[in-house]
Amino acid sequence: MKWVFKVLAISLVLQGFQCSDSNNTSGLITSTQLETKKQEIQNYINSSSCYENLGCGYIAFGSKPCGGPWSYLVFSNSVNLDKLKEMVLNYNEMNRLYNIQTNAMSDCMAITPPTEVKCVNGVCTVIK
Repeated sequence: MKWVFKVLAISLVLQGFQCSDSNNTSGLITSTQLETKKQEIQNYINSSSCYENLGCGYIAFGSKPCGGPWSYLVFSNSVNLDKLKEMVLNYNEMNRLYNIQTNAMSDCMAITPPTEVKCVNGVCTVIK
């Protein structure tokens, strides 16, 4: 009977050392995938300069485990807003699913949106 427990214990330990599936066919969201999506969004935002006459906007970004965004991204109104919204919506949903999969926790503090964003030297900036 002892050997059954030994075999079971060894198999459980070995499962912990399995190689990860780089193709992620399991459907689980990884932190690497989230970081990659986040960087794509940042690169998209950074590809557009702001101009005083176009102004800037902001959008809720991420999904805290208790609800609400992790932060707000500021962007130039020269970006394709529909494309940005779609990218952020996809990221937020991935973040929400990741939180569920990992039983993530957060401080549950509400993050307030900026009250004013302006174009300062070609960069959208939070003023207040």
